[in-house]
Amino acid sequence: MMDKLNIVQKTVMALILATMVLLVAVPLLAFTTVAFSNSVEMTEFPKRLIPKSTVTVKVAPTSEGEFEIFYDSGEGYESIITTKRASKLEAHFTRQYAVTVPGEELVEDFKQTLTNGPMEFTYKKDLFYNFKTFFSIVPNAAAALKNSIIVSLYTILISLGIGSLAGFAMARFQFKFKEQINVSLLIVRMFPVVGISIPMAMLLIKFGLFDTRIGLALLYSVPNIALTAWITNSIFIGINKELEEASMIFGAGSVQTFAKITLPLAFPALAASSMYSFLTAWNDTISALILTNKNQTLSLVVYKAIGTTSSGIQYAAAGSIVLILPALVFTFIIRKYIGQMWGGVEL
Repeated sequence: MMDKLNIVQKTVMALILATMVLLVAVPLLAFTTVAFSNSVEMTEFPKRLIPKSTVTVKVAPTSEGEFEIFYDSGEGYESIITTKRASKLEAHFTRQYAVTVPGEELVEDFKQTLTNGPMEFTYKKDLFYNFKTFFSIVPNAAAALKNSIIVSLYTILISLGIGSLAGFAMARFQFKFKEQINVSLLIVRMFPVVGISIPMAMLLIKFGLFDTRIGLALLYSVPNIALTAWITNSIFIGINKELEEASMIFGAGSVQTFAKITLPLAFPALAASSMYSFLTAWNDTISALILTNKNQTLSLVVYKAIGTTSSGIQYAAAGSIVLILPALVFTFIIRKYIGQMWGGVEL
């Protein structure tokens, strides 16, 4: 009876895990395919899940000495354009197929059809064409990427600098209303960032920090300082005071002890806090919309691009991939430190 129950439990868990993987993997794969699709592939239905790396066209000569270009849409070849001008061919292949081959080279290839008749030609796609186009057609996209990186770094530094010190103070010192302050940290973290954007905007305008990177970082730091203090407080409490006392006995000062003994042991908590701070600053859109005009972040630029590039949604998808990658890389780098918070500390 128990064996049958275990088999049922394992089967149910396997089905749940498989469903979760499909719900995440399939949309992500489809989204990535869009980011690497050219304009013609975007019109295909049903859309393939794996993007093609090459483009095949059929070229037939005309009686006027021009070249008629046919593209296989999946239901047979369809005539797309007829011309013999190198510049027009180059523009067509670049814009429609993401094939960056000089027009003169295309003309030389197609001249074979004048003697051999209709022929098929296969060219490699520029797989990063949509990414290049996103940064070239979307205003201030490159500057927005730089702003996002700087704002995220500012947010991490402010949150960890103030929050870790607050967490250490609450863990090591006794003072009035300590428990109430500890609980209030969680309450502050519950506030949505956009909820404090308007009053924060008034303060930033008063101090001349509106539409600045540091001003936006200060907004993002408000809830993350509280979260960092709450996380590091629990970690500092778990660090044995005898280690700090032993360090001082051997001649280290309080600052040196904190830097060389306490802080390294609390690094997993700092890593987790930095991840939350980074993701808050990197992914926010609404607060950046309220508090910025010239110094927009990449998430805001991508958000606007989705609504303004309806004829080239693949470019906005490419911008979204650029937005996703740093978050994945950052999380991947610190994942092992976060795991140490649950018993994996290596001493």
